[in-house]
Amino acid sequence: MKPVRLAIAGLTACSGCQLTLLNCEDELPDVLRRFELVYFPMAQSGGRREGPFDAALVEGAVSTPADLDMLFSLRNASRLLVAYGTCAAFGGVAAMNNGQSQRQELLQTVYGSEASLPESFAPAPFGNFVSVDWTIRGCPPEKEEVVELLAALLAGTLPPVRSYPVCTECRSRENLCLLLEKGELCLGPVIQGGCNARCPATGIVCEGCRGPVREANVAQELELLLERGFGREEIERRMNRFKPGWDYGQRR
Repeated sequence: MKPVRLAIAGLTACSGCQLTLLNCEDELPDVLRRFELVYFPMAQSGGRREGPFDAALVEGAVSTPADLDMLFSLRNASRLLVAYGTCAAFGGVAAMNNGQSQRQELLQTVYGSEASLPESFAPAPFGNFVSVDWTIRGCPPEKEEVVELLAALLAGTLPPVRSYPVCTECRSRENLCLLLEKGELCLGPVIQGGCNARCPATGIVCEGCRGPVREANVAQELELLLERGFGREEIERRMNRFKPGWDYGQRR
């Protein structure tokens, strides 16, 4: 059987998603035997991004012309494009202030008023520009989900879609509910599961790094948090940290 040809790359990101794959130490020997890593700049020199690739796993938000050029190139060269991580899927941390501050002000805060500012635009997810075949969520993703995707690619398919919130995993682990029982600002009811409630299991509220669960009742979550005394600005700031532009329904 011919090895699956992969491209693994990053746009505007911290490289944590790519590092998750490299941290799969036990599985890496099998990955190297079964896959041809044609283009993976973080892990090896050389490589050509022209393809063709069976799949491209790309992390990061799109925020510069170079990002956009890379994304178009990998989309055109790949049978499957995978939005690798929350930034690729929703804009992530890079996009959290898209609607709250002027872009020029943000750039000057980071680089200084006298600096030659890089050419850029408001960070955006892949889906704003190209079609996406699969998404691995998380900041960073869970190693198990990365391995699951690779195994599915070997079988010529994609993994099953998850459609349950973090709360489901919390209950299966018999965790104390941080929202209802401790009155903390936890986003578990509207966030996609798959992390095995990693944070709530240690007493840390869900910050929403995996993005919204399908058919999330966002208006009800907002109402619930407002009733518990949290301010609207604080709630929106927390929800926008990883995925800006939530639809709050009728509750304004």
